[in-house]
Amino acid sequence: MQEQFTEHINKGYTFKGNSFLLGSAMLNGEVITDAKISVPLKTLNRHGLISGATGTGKTKTLQVISESLSDAGVPVLLMDIKGDLSGLAAASPGHPKIDERCKLLGIDFKPTTFPVELLSISDEPGTRMRATVTEFGPVLLAKVLDLNSTQESILAMLFKYCDDNKLPLLDLKDLQKTLQWAANEGKEELKEEYGSISTASVGTIMRKVIALQQQGADNIFGEASFEVDDLMRLSDDGRGMINILRVTDIQDKPKMFSTFMLQLLAELYATLPEEGDLDQPKLVLFIDEAHLIFDDANDVLVDQLETIVKLIRSKAVGIFFVTQNPTDIAPAVLSQLGMKVQHALRAFTAKDRKAIKLTAENYPLSDYYDTEQVITQLGIGEALITLLNEKGIPTPLAATMLCAPRSRMDILTDKEIDALVDKSPLIDKYNQVIDRKSAYEILTEKLETAEEETPKRKTRREKEEKSVLEKIGNHSVTKSIMRTAGNMIVRSLLGALGVSTTTRRRKKKYF
Repeated sequence: MQEQFTEHINKGYTFKGNSFLLGSAMLNGEVITDAKISVPLKTLNRHGLISGATGTGKTKTLQVISESLSDAGVPVLLMDIKGDLSGLAAASPGHPKIDERCKLLGIDFKPTTFPVELLSISDEPGTRMRATVTEFGPVLLAKVLDLNSTQESILAMLFKYCDDNKLPLLDLKDLQKTLQWAANEGKEELKEEYGSISTASVGTIMRKVIALQQQGADNIFGEASFEVDDLMRLSDDGRGMINILRVTDIQDKPKMFSTFMLQLLAELYATLPEEGDLDQPKLVLFIDEAHLIFDDANDVLVDQLETIVKLIRSKAVGIFFVTQNPTDIAPAVLSQLGMKVQHALRAFTAKDRKAIKLTAENYPLSDYYDTEQVITQLGIGEALITLLNEKGIPTPLAATMLCAPRSRMDILTDKEIDALVDKSPLIDKYNQVIDRKSAYEILTEKLETAEEETPKRKTRREKEEKSVLEKIGNHSVTKSIMRTAGNMIVRSLLGALGVSTTTRRRKKKYF
């Protein structure tokens, strides 16, 4: 049976193109050294999933795959939520358990340091990643803010106005000022050119922008905008750069995290050319704690993410979601993931058992494993694996003992992190604070100028009115009209008193 199993595995995991070793298959708890589990580089743009309970080795699996990709000249972007991936920048100190594992797998262990770039969208040390509000665009921003169709049309109108009038929307301060202006002084101007807007709708958009700000989104929006080409650099020795985005301080801010992820994916899709199926991907992203994207995401946001996941593979970009349970991922997205690495799940409750049964049904049937049972019996650093071969066909399910990382399985010290950041060639390019003249300053100047000119216009109008009255008053015709009017008023008053001016004049004539 073991020989048949070995032949079965080797047939399913032997590829024509470049591949890298992930581990060796196991049968009945025993490692079969000759049954190697490899991953073809060609199919990594079909995306993947790494899941399992806490402490089962998901992060180390992510680390091993990242090391192999870097060796193959493929750049990597890691979302480091827990802050435990910086050790990739240092070589492993070694350990007796690592030696024991390598002996079982029949491989040599070589501690290695990998080229690492630390990135940040918060206050963590690293190269800052930002994007302008304009780069987000009204459609994506509306989805992030969960706007209805009316509010979305208003936002699109304001973006159009700013484009037409050369008002750069760089950060949220610019967007807020534009919303304030549109609800007050600019309402009539917008109505003439673009149509009327509802003040209540503008107020709703403003409140949602403020809510996004409360999660720290000001750190994401602004200049200098991060260029995606800088994610695809190679080191001097030709290895792919491992870009580690340290987001340990936004675990409780899922809206900020999902906002950034969608913008980054949209930017990658918009910027990169169509590549089709290359021999290896141009970039692979790993999103650790991926449930943070979906926990607070509305249906529109999930639809947007699903669309990008479907389309971005044609740009030679692969996306791996790392989470505790496959059910954390929206089904529409989960169905797009070609490679699956399933670490152990624990059946402590009836709900857990139900989740395990559902998870097992997502994997190919096997003559060698009871998948539902094996999932609960896997040890640390062991996983069920299936992926797509070069023809897009799923490979046989294999319980696998995984290789150990060659880099440090621990974090860098603060001193080591500072040294790594200081030598980065990207720091000078992106960490300078830029606040050039944009919509906020331009609209503020416009309003201040209008306020200054209002009393001047009023004084000038009063002078003009006085001058006109003086000219009219000095005219001979005007004087004649005034005398006639005066006489008529006097006669009316005397008549009301019972006095006749004609009778009095007659009496004076006869006497």
